[in-house]
Amino acid sequence: MASHRKSPAHQTPILCYVTDRKALRTTGSETLVDRVCAAVDAGVDWIQIREKDLPVRELFTLTQDAVRRAAQAGGRTRIIVNDRLDVAVAAGAAGVHLGRESVAAFDLVRWCRTGNAPAGFLIGVSCHQREEALEAERAGVSYVFFGPVYDTPSKRPFGAPQGIARLRDVCRAVGISVIAIGGLTEGNAAEALKIGSAGIAAIRLFQQSKDAASLRQSVERLHQISRE
Repeated sequence: MASHRKSPAHQTPILCYVTDRKALRTTGSETLVDRVCAAVDAGVDWIQIREKDLPVRELFTLTQDAVRRAAQAGGRTRIIVNDRLDVAVAAGAAGVHLGRESVAAFDLVRWCRTGNAPAGFLIGVSCHQREEALEAERAGVSYVFFGPVYDTPSKRPFGAPQGIARLRDVCRAVGISVIAIGGLTEGNAAEALKIGSAGIAAIRLFQQSKDAASLRQSVERLHQISRE
């Protein structure tokens, strides 16, 4: 399994759309699959399928559809499945993302390295402290999510946001890619990227665009942000 080491600061930032079908503002007959396809067409780098309560069969179908659409678009977008390694591997996804209640990262990395997952398979971990990011790096993961960096409604019950200073500390502490998450917008993305983040992850930023053209323009502007 390839480790996703830090990229040079000048490279285009990684943009990750994290799905949430319950928060999707649909218009007409639009579905989550439609939104995923729109994100692929817009040039989003990663899409994390994060539908924890979806039945396995439906999650597999959704992931398979996303993988197929990404391949049809040239394979630039990598599909990552939240928590369900079995679904990720079976559907041909590019990786799996682990949360607090997932299997231990060390055990999963070791399993993947024995040839059970394809070459280049990504393993990510959500972290909320510097020590957690360091532990994830020691386990051999590809990248970490760190946050919430900014205020976001879904995380308010868990306390105040981490803030930009703690994000900077984590970016400096580890040698793998750190993806900033939590309250990211076009307005604050540059701040998070210029202090060392390899990219940003968000739900609303990518899911609530009014139409495909607006989403594509937003992705283009974000990709143009310098990380130097």
